[in-house]
Amino acid sequence: MSPQELKTVLSSGLLSFPITDFDENLEFNRDSYIQRLEWLAPYGASALFAAGGTGEGFSLSLDEYADVIRTAVDTCKGKVPILAGIGGNTRQAIQMGKIAQECGAAGVMLMPHYLTEASQDGVMHHVDHVCRALSIGVVVYNRNVCELNADHMEYLAERNPNLIGFKDGIGKIELMAGIRRRMGDRLTYLGGLPTAEIYAAAYRALGVPVYSSAAFNFVPRTAMEFYNAIASGDLETQNRLLDDFFLPYVKIRNRGEGYGVSIVKAGARLVGHSAGPVRPPLSELTGEEEEMLLELIQKQGAQ
Repeated sequence: MSPQELKTVLSSGLLSFPITDFDENLEFNRDSYIQRLEWLAPYGASALFAAGGTGEGFSLSLDEYADVIRTAVDTCKGKVPILAGIGGNTRQAIQMGKIAQECGAAGVMLMPHYLTEASQDGVMHHVDHVCRALSIGVVVYNRNVCELNADHMEYLAERNPNLIGFKDGIGKIELMAGIRRRMGDRLTYLGGLPTAEIYAAAYRALGVPVYSSAAFNFVPRTAMEFYNAIASGDLETQNRLLDDFFLPYVKIRNRGEGYGVSIVKAGARLVGHSAGPVRPPLSELTGEEEEMLLELIQKQGAQ
């Protein structure tokens, strides 16, 4: 799939980050991961991001990373395109990107670099180096220490034809609107705030029609129902699902640091598709919190 073909795919439909399966010893569980991808594929996500943030890509060794990406690509071939999460320092991000290319990923999502302070001009050059080292499509994830603006994105897009997408996880409306207006159709735009459903209607009004759903990992039918309501302007369904599921879900997620991943793995376990534990330094939900999550899931019915 060429970068431009991937851009077209990412311009509509629901996106998601599959969680990564670990066994009781915290080793990658390939068989369980294959079963997970086979379960999720028929629900109709436009693309899946393997080894992303929700997939605990930050906890994987390079050997594990290659195994995860290769497994995802092989399992989903002909069903749904796979983008690989990459990140860290510039050399590490390039190394991960080349592994993803060799494994057959359709593209990569470049997550923020390590935590050392850097100017945004420096971050722009970091992104530039990564794009120039790869031939597959690149989506930049604006989040945390990466806060590129319209000037940065214009510079990068002019130099790198394979830069096809911009994902926003910051939530500054002025920044997002400026990039969207400046860049027009040169890029595809993705909503990437945690529990993106909460912001989906507002972002659609800004010209950001798609987003990635963590909830797709354990309530895929509900996640697709909400996306379709956003796409069709069905306010009644949007409000019902916000009230009955997504807003209460966010309250549970916000009870602990790092719960953005832990709550998704807990949800998968509760619906009978366990991905095993989270790796340190993340921690699991408490028993009380899992009971609260189970009640929300049960209200949504069988998935």
